[in-house]
Amino acid sequence: MGSGSIRRSAGALFRGVLSASRAKAGTFTDVPTTFCASTASSDPTAPNASATTGSAGRAARHGFPLRTVAALASSGLLATPLLAGTAHADPKAPKAPKPPAKMSQIGGDRLGTPGVQVALKPGAPKLPGPDTLTARSWIVSDAESGKVLAAKNPHWQLAPASTLKMLFADTVLPKFPKDQKHTVRPADLEGMGDGSSLVGIKENLSYTVHDLWLGVFLRSGNDAVHTLSAMNGGTKATVAQMQRHAKELNAHDTHVVTPDGYDAPGQVSSAYDLSLFARSGLQNPDFREYCSTATAQFPGEKGKDGKRATFGIQNTNRLLSGDYDMKPYPGIAGVKNGSTTNAGSTFTGVAQRGDRKLLVTIMNPEKKEHNEAYKEAAKLLDWGFAAADKVEPVGRLVGPRSEDDGTGTEGAKDKGDGAEQSTQAALDGAGGSSGAWTAVGLTAAAMALLVVGAFAVHRRWPLPELVRGRRPGK
Repeated sequence: MGSGSIRRSAGALFRGVLSASRAKAGTFTDVPTTFCASTASSDPTAPNASATTGSAGRAARHGFPLRTVAALASSGLLATPLLAGTAHADPKAPKAPKPPAKMSQIGGDRLGTPGVQVALKPGAPKLPGPDTLTARSWIVSDAESGKVLAAKNPHWQLAPASTLKMLFADTVLPKFPKDQKHTVRPADLEGMGDGSSLVGIKENLSYTVHDLWLGVFLRSGNDAVHTLSAMNGGTKATVAQMQRHAKELNAHDTHVVTPDGYDAPGQVSSAYDLSLFARSGLQNPDFREYCSTATAQFPGEKGKDGKRATFGIQNTNRLLSGDYDMKPYPGIAGVKNGSTTNAGSTFTGVAQRGDRKLLVTIMNPEKKEHNEAYKEAAKLLDWGFAAADKVEPVGRLVGPRSEDDGTGTEGAKDKGDGAEQSTQAALDGAGGSSGAWTAVGLTAAAMALLVVGAFAVHRRWPLPELVRGRRPGK
């Protein structure tokens, strides 16, 4: 499949990626939520995996065609009261888990402190409260400088779902040219979890590497991930490479068990690490192209005339492609979403306004409304763009091990241990040791200088400017 079959949504393009022609007409399909029945019973905090099945069954019994039921179930419409009935809180439901009292301090000590961390200057906009930002963990940061504007439990190790595919892509994508073809063998598709999201790869048919990566990013296709893993020496080898790459990126919260992010015992990452993966991947123009693609045509089966049919696929990142209850976010350009039983909803996104480029990661909102992860991500992006110059950073996204020691005090470390200790004392005095929802105004000049110095010396990772205002097919 050539690049001419790609369509991108408004605000989803990077400058330097050529505008593509309008995609051929096709049937657009949506990726289903991945439920892992084998692990649901072992996680007392996991949502009820039978909820969607029950809604679909009720809709079918009330006369909806099966294809309509499938479409409604995948889009989340069956979760609405119209079809699913009114949801009631279960008084016997277990309480939400609490973050560890102490977490990793990579990127700065405050990032290892439970609760929300933000340091507002006078005149800074107020951060949305806990009723609006319900995710167990989140972080908003400058994509280029790495400065963390605010965060909540960013090093909490949680199930990542398909956002882990960002690490998979950053590890494997550079290894194969886009036009390389691969004929899928039955063994390539073995080992996928029950209920996996699929793009629709068929055995004994050939696909280009370009096709496969579109399947990974747009449809979160585990079949595409396993096919690329097979090309890369197998699942076990790919997992080992991903783990090594995570370590090189200073992403020490991450333990990889599956390359596709499917629920597996011991598989964890963090909002901080997912932001590192996105920031690293965005340095690659192919990564940027795939994660900013809104719609594309994907190869289907051969017809009687021997020609391959195609069908339309749409990116399931709702801030990129939109949905019935939300418009694409202005300036959005990727990067990856996920949803499983144990992980809940997860999302990492990058967007630009003016010269500012922000990264946001959301993990497992407590509020289980339709598209909630995207709604909370949009709230954080709105706040971040308004507050970027009016807050002191509470930490930073570190660089790879080859150029970074993983601490959050590069500016201070060159001045000796005393300066580093003074800087941390200033952070602690500003509320760094508090787990409460804090909004600290730093007004003392000496304290402000110390905090700024702690994050002033670090490598910027420049990104091509996003092209905003482009419409699909234009």
